[in-house]
Amino acid sequence: QVQLVESGGGLVQAGGSLRLSCTASGRDFSISGMNWYRQSPGKQRELVAGISSSGGSTTYADFVKGRFTISRDNAKNTVYLQMNSLKPEDTAVYYCNSRLLDYVFWGQGTQVTVSS
Repeated sequence: QVQLVESGGGLVQAGGSLRLSCTASGRDFSISGMNWYRQSPGKQRELVAGISSSGGSTTYADFVKGRFTISRDNAKNTVYLQMNSLKPEDTAVYYCNSRLLDYVFWGQGTQVTVSS
């Protein structure tokens, strides 16, 4: 069982920045792919960014390319999402997700609100 705890959400003005963190319990963090998803009211959960177990490969949704950066520190069992140039449409609950083979785990989410 893996437990994921997100932090770093909050209220920010448009154009501002936030850094989300997700810390994982367990021994398999360094061999797990990690992802950030988000969900707005009335919308489906969508992938924001992903990073491979080593950190050598990343992927981003088109709507965050050039603004968000995903990174990880395997020594700290933590994955980060640096969010710059935030827009009101980035308002959502952001979830951390880990994947290892068929095992998928989710955090409880952290709210990000961007005011115009």
